Amino acid sequence: MDTNTDTENPTQKTSGDTRPYAVVLYGATSFVGQITAHYLTNFLSNNKNEDGSNVSWAIAGRDEDKLNKLQAKLESKVDIIIANSNDTASLDKMTKQTQVIISTVGPYLKYGEPLIKSCAENGTDYVDLTGEAIFIKDMMDKYQDTAKQSGARIVNSCGFDSIPSDLGAYFTQAKAEEKFGETCNVIHMRVKAAKGGISGGTIASMASIFEEAGEDKSRRKQVANPYLLNDDTDAPNVRQDNISKPIYDSNHKRWLAPFVMATINTRIVHRTNQLLSYEYGRDFKYDEAMWMKDGVKGKLSSYAMSAGLLGFATAMMIKPSRELLSKHVLPKAGSGPSKDEQENGYFDIRHFGQTAKNDTITVKVTGDRDPGYGSTSRMISQAALCLAQDISKEDIGGGFWTPASAMGDKLIARLEAHSGLSFEVIDS
Repeated sequence: MDTNTDTENPTQKTSGDTRPYAVVLYGATSFVGQITAHYLTNFLSNNKNEDGSNVSWAIAGRDEDKLNKLQAKLESKVDIIIANSNDTASLDKMTKQTQVIISTVGPYLKYGEPLIKSCAENGTDYVDLTGEAIFIKDMMDKYQDTAKQSGARIVNSCGFDSIPSDLGAYFTQAKAEEKFGETCNVIHMRVKAAKGGISGGTIASMASIFEEAGEDKSRRKQVANPYLLNDDTDAPNVRQDNISKPIYDSNHKRWLAPFVMATINTRIVHRTNQLLSYEYGRDFKYDEAMWMKDGVKGKLSSYAMSAGLLGFATAMMIKPSRELLSKHVLPKAGSGPSKDEQENGYFDIRHFGQTAKNDTITVKVTGDRDPGYGSTSRMISQAALCLAQDISKEDIGGGFWTPASAMGDKLIARLEAHSGLSFEVIDS
């Protein structure tokens, strides 16, 4: 793992690419899409190509009227592309014009496949925000070979799912190797603090997963498999810890509760390990949980969160209760935290690593915006630009990748320089 990076030219242009756009943002009028469009507008107006020219990009979607209204709100003019996931020709026309597609159109299980198919067939790089591990598995099974042949780099989960977890584990391993001469065979990720709202789009994605799991036993088996995304013929079979109920952490004197995003983050981290030729080790163990306080208050909070998540999952797997919650209780699609909530949000997570020789290391990963939207819009934007401008096709070929395995140190450098994220080794 090479931790030496150059951040002086964040918009260095990939040589030899003649497509008119570096990035196209598809689903730009969605809640997170609009936030991303504003961030890209502001960032690219201040970060030009090496020759002084503007980085060319476009917003895209199916509703021209909504796209025009969004364009009018942006600080500088950006091109518009009309494309519909139900229209293969329009998707192909769009994907052939750009180096990278950013997709914010979820739930991906319902709407995501046509765009990935188009990118895989047309050699177009792709990033998204999916937290749906079974969707990634489906797409890998269908389009891995096509993407490898065309040179399309498909990188899922480039938001709060799962960049802080994936790059946090990667950074922890790099620093452990640097300090101890070996990587950690165990990493525990703990969410110390997080503040932010939740959108209708996130709820819709969760509902689609629970719907699939509730109706199909094989899907439930997939959801429970920690190595779901490891597609090698000899995937590890080490038993992974799953924090699904309240547990007391005597080392840190805190109660633990389940973390709702662990089911996607842990799968991404294990796939990264595979794609890095098992640099973390074939016996590597990784788990995630929420930190609660010590004492009675922490215990009660842990039990309450665990019961709430179990009740929510159960209700969402049953059609009548799922429809009732979606109609009357949960946030609607297109809704989400206010601008103030996004800017005043934050997250603070810790990676506690331990080597086989019992050396320990602690890494702190923080973000200075609402994790699901303010920070996520920046993370996916920089991931797309990193693929377009920092990672050549010779460096990383076509296929399904993870943020850490595809972009590693270069993406960490971008996130620290331009996205309000920080990665640092701290005292335990």
